[in-house]
Amino acid sequence: MIDHYVWLIWSSAFLIPWLGLYLGMPAKRRIILGASLLTLPFGLTEPLFVPAYWSPPSLFDLAQRTGFDLESLIFSFAIGGVGLVLYDVLTRRVTVRLLAVERHHARHRLHRLALAAPVLAFPPLLLLHWNPIYPAIVAMGTGALAAIACRPDLKARTWVGGVLFLTFYTVLLLGLEATVPGYIGRVWNLPALSGLSIAGLPVEELLFAGAFGGYWSAVYEHLTWSTSATAASLASVASPTGSSRMKVTGSLGDHLP
Repeated sequence: MIDHYVWLIWSSAFLIPWLGLYLGMPAKRRIILGASLLTLPFGLTEPLFVPAYWSPPSLFDLAQRTGFDLESLIFSFAIGGVGLVLYDVLTRRVTVRLLAVERHHARHRLHRLALAAPVLAFPPLLLLHWNPIYPAIVAMGTGALAAIACRPDLKARTWVGGVLFLTFYTVLLLGLEATVPGYIGRVWNLPALSGLSIAGLPVEELLFAGAFGGYWSAVYEHLTWSTSATAASLASVASPTGSSRMKVTGSLGDHLP
């Protein structure tokens, strides 16, 4: 009977760090909430994964009866906000606008295509009849690589963001198995997967976390023509010691096109 509420409790556990980040980062609250609202609808893709990838007992038995469940919406909402700002928490960087000249670089001709890469890649990959977790991993990984190709300045944010979210997710996944021993074996469709695991965790879960974190950590900067900078670099840019620095300072206040 305890398994019946595990998915609800575990998905809700992701809201704890979400709330901590939301309350602790006033300047990022609008961004955190917006990112979570963007990822919320992805919870509606759960029928693609139940029971092919896993079959978690859910509230009102929705997952078993319909493929949909409330827990997936909670989970998708929470990881959107957390995944976006973990890099900022570690590096204490702030978001600034890109120079106008940078926005018109030739590599940005595929700006929208790079942003939409995961959404565009996922449906064709499903036609390969792989377990759906693999198209999800490849699609997210494609999005991360496309972002780096389009915006090389986001390379560090993409890679570090992926590692940070992977670490965060692994801690919660280990906590799940520690508090409810055997739950992963009972709920995940392990015979349909690769059989590879790390510390008892399916490698597919870890690959998904890394790919999602890599893509999503940089999506705000990519979408809004922004980048990250340290407070020290901003102070340097704002210094009145040279005309070139004054020119850059003026560009930082440019509005989005």
